[in-house]
Amino acid sequence: MVNLVAAQKPLLHGLMKMAGLRPQMVEIEPGTTMSFWVPSETIKKAKKKRKAKKPVVVLVHGFAAEGIVTWQFQVGSLTGKYAIYIPDLLFFGGSISNRTERSPEFQTECLVKGLKKLGVDTCTVVGFSYGGMVGFKMAELHPDMVKYLVVSGTNPALSDSLSDETMNRLGISSSSDLLLPTSIKGLKALLKVAMHKKLWFPDCLFKDYLEVMFNNRKERGELLENLDNTKKNITIPNLTQKVHLLWGEEDHIFNMEIAQSLKGQLGDNATLQSIKKGGHLVHLERPCVYNRLLKAILASLHTATTQQ
Repeated sequence: MVNLVAAQKPLLHGLMKMAGLRPQMVEIEPGTTMSFWVPSETIKKAKKKRKAKKPVVVLVHGFAAEGIVTWQFQVGSLTGKYAIYIPDLLFFGGSISNRTERSPEFQTECLVKGLKKLGVDTCTVVGFSYGGMVGFKMAELHPDMVKYLVVSGTNPALSDSLSDETMNRLGISSSSDLLLPTSIKGLKALLKVAMHKKLWFPDCLFKDYLEVMFNNRKERGELLENLDNTKKNITIPNLTQKVHLLWGEEDHIFNMEIAQSLKGQLGDNATLQSIKKGGHLVHLERPCVYNRLLKAILASLHTATTQQ
């Protein structure tokens, strides 16, 4: 029987290509390879070592889906003015490693190496959930590369935001139970807490999604285990870059209280905007509003740069 989610991938790939992006595999080191969708000009100019004329924006996905699935509604809105790079983090999509490291630092260093091999020197990082945490780490460790940071539904201590109350209400005992569902019931629970709108999908679609999007379960479980083991030692980084928090007001995983606390801890360099009737997956639930605000944020950031 045809897997409906897998069957849609060629269509999604076609939409990416229509937007001017092309797939590219990058060897980070022997045994570690990352997949990217990059501007077609990047591939054409690779041998000539010419820099991108447009400002570079890197879109970093969350834990439940690979890059282009997460950002499918944003790409077409951004490619006109920005050079868009969409990575698959290690153990998502086509990215894989034979290394045993599972820390956010290792994930970050591999992404930075991949971007540099693609000719990216500076960029704005837009991160969602787990991708936002990686974005924070990139900004902290590589301030010369990351000029600005825009994040949604995230916290540098990702699993620390899954409160006992939330887990009890969902009937789960750990972050892995929520973020790595093994059943249709578990995936429905994740969708329920991640979206403000209550949507219905047939069980066969949930089954197909589980088969396609949750590969490398062992390695992803180890990523979460590493976060659980280190969360008590994680502090909010003291960043020099401007950080914009773009939040869904009905996010029940990383709620507005977390967003406001994060803004306060980040200090004067941070700003916060919220989107009504948007949950954790606000970029998918309310893409028109999200895209409008994101484009305004990016325009203001890059306009300020050119005026300096």
